[in-house]
Amino acid sequence: MTTMKFPKRYLVVILTFISTSVCYIERVGFSIAYTVAADAAGVNQSSKGTILSTFYYGYACSQVPGGWAAQKIGGRKVLLLSFVLWSSTCALIPLDPNRVFVMVIARLLVGVAQGFIFPSIHTVLAQWVPPHERSRSVSLTTSGMYLGAAAGMLFLPSLVKYRGPQSVFLAEAALGAMWSLLWFKYASDPPRSEHPKATAAGFGESMLPIKGSQKLKLENGGSSVRTAKIPWKKILLSLPVWAIVVNNFTFHYALYVLMNWLPTYFELGLQLSLQEMGSSKMLPYLNMFIFSNIGGVVADHLVTKRILSVTRTRKLLNTIGFIVASIALMAIPIFRTSGGAVLCSSVALGFLALGRAGFAVNHMDIAPRYAGIVMGVSNTAGTLAGIIGVDLTGKLLEAARTVDSSLSSAESWRVVFFIPGLLCIFSSLVFLLFSTGERIFD
Repeated sequence: MTTMKFPKRYLVVILTFISTSVCYIERVGFSIAYTVAADAAGVNQSSKGTILSTFYYGYACSQVPGGWAAQKIGGRKVLLLSFVLWSSTCALIPLDPNRVFVMVIARLLVGVAQGFIFPSIHTVLAQWVPPHERSRSVSLTTSGMYLGAAAGMLFLPSLVKYRGPQSVFLAEAALGAMWSLLWFKYASDPPRSEHPKATAAGFGESMLPIKGSQKLKLENGGSSVRTAKIPWKKILLSLPVWAIVVNNFTFHYALYVLMNWLPTYFELGLQLSLQEMGSSKMLPYLNMFIFSNIGGVVADHLVTKRILSVTRTRKLLNTIGFIVASIALMAIPIFRTSGGAVLCSSVALGFLALGRAGFAVNHMDIAPRYAGIVMGVSNTAGTLAGIIGVDLTGKLLEAARTVDSSLSSAESWRVVFFIPGLLCIFSSLVFLLFSTGERIFD
C-alpha cells in the first residue's frame, strides 16, 4: 500500500502561517492587556499612544537588517532566533503601566525581535514555493496574522478579566516557545532545483552568498554566474519597489490604527464593553483571514490560466482592495452602533487584505532572489506607518478631548478614520502608475 507523500513546501508554508498567527496574538494581546492596565492606572490617551507605538520603533529598526540577515545566514535560522527572543522577553518582563521605562524597553525588544520575522519568511517562501503557487502561499502565510488577531480579540479579553493582564504575556510566551520547537524539528533549507527555469525565478536556491562567484551548471549545459552582491542602489531607486513601499505604508497605517485603537473606539467612542461584545469584535480580523486567502487563490487562478498578465492581476486586486477599504474606513464614524462599526471595520480590513494579493506578493515577482531584502525595505515603511499612525491617533484624540471630554461623539473620531481612507486612494493610484509584475532584479 502506497501513501501519498505530503510535500515539504506545504509543511513549511503551514508553519510560517502559524508563526504569523502567534505574532499577531502577541500584538493584539498587548494592546488589550495594556489598555486594561493603563486605564486602571489612569494613564492618559497620549501616553497610551506612546507606549503602544514603542513596539514599532524597534520593529522598524530591524526590518532591513532582518532581510540582510536572512540573506546571509538563512531565513530558517533567523526566524527561529527572533521567536526565541521575543517569547523570552514576554515571559520575563512584568506588565506595569507605572514603570514606563521598563515598558518601553520591553516593547522595543519585542519589536526588534519580531522585525526579523517577515523578511525571513519571504526569504524562506521564495526558496521553497514555485512561482505559480506564490500568491496563495504568501496570502495564506500573511492571513495567519489576521486569524491570530481574531483569536486574540475573541479569547484574550476573558483571560484578562479572569486571570489579570499579566496572564496574557505568559500565554503568548508559551505559544512562541511551542512554535519554536515545531520549527526547529520540522523546518529545513530547500533542496536545490535542477530545473533551469525554476532556478532563474529564484526558486529552490539556498540564496546564501557564495564566496566570489560560482558557476551554476544548468540542465541545458549552459551556466550562469551568481555573485553575493546585493544591488542596494538599484533596489532603492526602483519605482516598482517604491510602489510596493507606498502601499505597504498605507496598509499598515490602517491596520495598526484599527488594531491598537479599535478597542478604545468601542469602549469610549461607542460606550461598549469588549467583554459584552462577544464574538463580533473578532469579525474584522476573521474577514481579513478569509479575504486574504480569496485574493491569493484568485490571483494564482488569473495568472495560471493566463486570463490576465501578472502585472494586470496585481494592479486589479490592489485597486479593488484599497478603493473599497477607503470608503469603508471613512464610513466607520457615521455608524453609531456596534454592528455598524464592526461591519465597516470588517469591510475595510477585509478588502485591505485582498489588496495584499497585489502589492505584498509583488516583492517576489520583481525580485525573487532578494525578496527578503525588498520585504525589509517595504516593511520598514509599513512600520513607520505604525509609529506615525498609532502615536498621531493618540494625539488627535487627546486634542478632541478638549471639545468632547468623553470621546463619545462621531466628530472626535472622524479625522482618525479619514486619514487612512485618503491614504488608500493615493496608494492605489501610485500602484496603478508604477508597479510591474515583471522580474527586474537578477
